[in-house]
Amino acid sequence: MFKKLAATAFPILAGMFLFAGVASAHVVVTPSTSAPGAWETYTMKVPTEKKVPTVKVTLKMPKGVQLESYQPVQGWNVKLTKDSSGKVKTITWTASGKGIGVGQFQQFTFVAENPDKAGSAAWNAFQYYKDGSIVEWTGNEKSDTPHSITKITKSAATSNTLTAHDQQKSSSSTNNENGSKTITLTLSIIAIILSALSLIVSFIKRK
Repeated sequence: MFKKLAATAFPILAGMFLFAGVASAHVVVTPSTSAPGAWETYTMKVPTEKKVPTVKVTLKMPKGVQLESYQPVQGWNVKLTKDSSGKVKTITWTASGKGIGVGQFQQFTFVAENPDKAGSAAWNAFQYYKDGSIVEWTGNEKSDTPHSITKITKSAATSNTLTAHDQQKSSSSTNNENGSKTITLTLSIIAIILSALSLIVSFIKRK
């Protein structure tokens, strides 16, 4: 009885684990939640699911999301396409070497400013394989090739997010601190010079 149950259950469990592995092997952008107006650090994880390497990945910026900067990745070249106003529409990483091998994944990190209003940011990605095939990660959550979605909500504020106002405030604070240090150093130098002059004058008077 136990042997029959085990023989029946094992293939089912194995299939479940296999499906979970395949389902999680999508192109994913994290975090899944972020705050309105935040300068968020996003990471796109790209796994290779085929028997050939991934050689290029293009990510389309969601409406209202503005790319600010990206982290260089060794072995990959970056190209930005912009609209007439200068805002980045897409960012493309192209492998200068072998790309993402079979059974491997690569992470691409960038900073983007979120929309000021709450909503959802859909990350459409296009994965190019060495054999010329393209996987378009642009479907809804129920499709075989879903895109990642980041929910923009006020309750998602974390230590990893920084609003534009905070960015300016931090920059202003740093400038003020640097200015104070410069003034202190200047006063110290003046004090040393005056002390030296006093010693010289005193020595001359004694003579």
